[in-house]
Amino acid sequence: MRAAHELVAREGFAGAKVAAVAGACGVSAGSLYSYFGSRDELLARVFRRAAGRELAAVRAAVDTAPAHPEARLKAFADTFTGRALRGRRLAWSLLFEPVSPVVERERLVYRREYAQLCEGVIREGVAAGLFAPQNAAVSAGAVIGAISEALVGRLSPEVSQKAEAPDEQLVADIRDFCLRALGRAPS
Repeated sequence: MRAAHELVAREGFAGAKVAAVAGACGVSAGSLYSYFGSRDELLARVFRRAAGRELAAVRAAVDTAPAHPEARLKAFADTFTGRALRGRRLAWSLLFEPVSPVVERERLVYRREYAQLCEGVIREGVAAGLFAPQNAAVSAGAVIGAISEALVGRLSPEVSQKAEAPDEQLVADIRDFCLRALGRAPS
């Protein structure tokens, strides 16, 4: 698992071929099938492991932020965006890289988890009168989509890393957009 994770973080799911994983472990490709029924199963487990760590980091940031909906939303957006920018190749793989339907199903599970976490923050903000009245579930999905779309060009391995703005500015711009989208002026 560790070798496959490292390959995905460096080369994406496309680079995590069975032969490459086996070579990194010093075992035969056939021996991997003793532990995993297929390459898709291996990649799905790698995805769950990596995505679980990312989700746990975002959840911890939200949980340890001051008990104020705006602070919690900022923690959500800043942590998600900042971690993605620091681990560009892995983030690209987890969020966007085309991969098997088995991994795509896992991706949807984690997108729902992020949306549920964000939805809770939005509900708190609406209840406190800090965010405009809205359907929190729809808004949470829109926030996740907006963050992801804002990152796609910056994370893409095919796109030159010449950025119009430094990563820190992108993090702030995404956070401010999320606040405005929910009916709160950034402070």
